[in-house]
Amino acid sequence: MQLVPGSLKQEQTSPPSRIKVGWATDVGEVRRHNEDTALVITATHDGDAPLPVFGLFVLADGMGGHQAGEVASSLAARSVAHHVISQFYLPTLLGQERDAALPALNEVLVAAVQAAHSAVARQVPGGGTTLTCALTLGSRAYIAHVGDSRAYIVAEGRLEQITHDHSLADRLVEMGQLTREEAAFHPQKNILYRAVGQNSVLEVDTHVRTIPCGGRLLLCSDGLWSMVSEAEIAHIIMTAPSLQAACDNLVTAANKAGGHDNITAILVEPPAM
Repeated sequence: MQLVPGSLKQEQTSPPSRIKVGWATDVGEVRRHNEDTALVITATHDGDAPLPVFGLFVLADGMGGHQAGEVASSLAARSVAHHVISQFYLPTLLGQERDAALPALNEVLVAAVQAAHSAVARQVPGGGTTLTCALTLGSRAYIAHVGDSRAYIVAEGRLEQITHDHSLADRLVEMGQLTREEAAFHPQKNILYRAVGQNSVLEVDTHVRTIPCGGRLLLCSDGLWSMVSEAEIAHIIMTAPSLQAACDNLVTAANKAGGHDNITAILVEPPAM
């Protein structure tokens, strides 16, 4: 397991039959603290009665003064991991079959995000964070999301955005009051109407997707997608020699574009089927 606050980097490389992961996080060129947190967990069991390759990937982009953002994002990521491991993966290791009496995986993720919401509200008053979580089993990805960090499918040389930004500017686009191009420069583009640790009730978006053969799953904070175009992100990922090199190159590109915010990218390639 890797819990990655700050600007540490690491890659898990493995044979083609196993999951591949790269990640990088960086403070950027302007901010003094890195309020992003990345958490990466993978597990493989190839013994008797083998289990599907398991991955849990969490990206949180904190907010709040006096370092409250980095505390909130780290706490939220750890809370999600604790809930998912205890409520899903540990029972799976013990051979407990998932039946109608057990919650669906997207419900497990929603409960994990709600637990993080309660923990942040209780322990970090005034703090908050985005939270984008992906639980993968083989090529299947279960995603829970709050805020304006993003999850993408990267396939056939292009990005497909899975998540929806919970920002005021994006809401104005939905209402037809702004174009997508205008929203990119709107003064409220970074103001969120939904975040973990904020308000008493939290609505969590969920998605279930299959990562296509040869495709990747990308989680990233707005410090990446707001600085680097989707076309360039896709090009960097598709031309890099490894997932880790791709993540490092994405951070470099965001910094070259100004690095106005903290930058985090997690890139996942599922096992070959």
